[in-house]
Amino acid sequence: MNMTRNLKSVALAIAGVILIPSCAAIGNANNKQQTNPQFAVKSVQTGQASWYSVRTNSGTRTASGERLNNNAPTAAHKTLPMGTMVRVVNESNGKAEVVTITDRGPYVKGRIIDVTLGIAERLGFAQHGIAKVRVEVLGKIKTEG
Repeated sequence: MNMTRNLKSVALAIAGVILIPSCAAIGNANNKQQTNPQFAVKSVQTGQASWYSVRTNSGTRTASGERLNNNAPTAAHKTLPMGTMVRVVNESNGKAEVVTITDRGPYVKGRIIDVTLGIAERLGFAQHGIAKVRVEVLGKIKTEG
């Protein structure tokens, strides 16, 4: 029985050694220059971003009907179509996150996008409340075939 326990421990250790590097290779969107071969930048907007959450939103549903989740990679924009993917880049630190438009807003003059609280934390402006950002509207690259 003790031999079986040792074999299980060794197998788990080997699995961990194999999985950890593959997880690290996936990475996240916090690189200064994130490239994604499937998407191209169609247009760019600059302005201020703010964040919103379940607590600050009047309800738990977004304009698209989806349930609002504070950690979801989603955002609100006044005019972009629902489902549009955008890359939000914090101009002060270069951190970037790709989000999907699922809601309408912000309704404060000078602000161009509201991101969820989790995205604001990853972009580094949750404590400040607002940040100067670049919003890159992403579109799928057409492939021949």
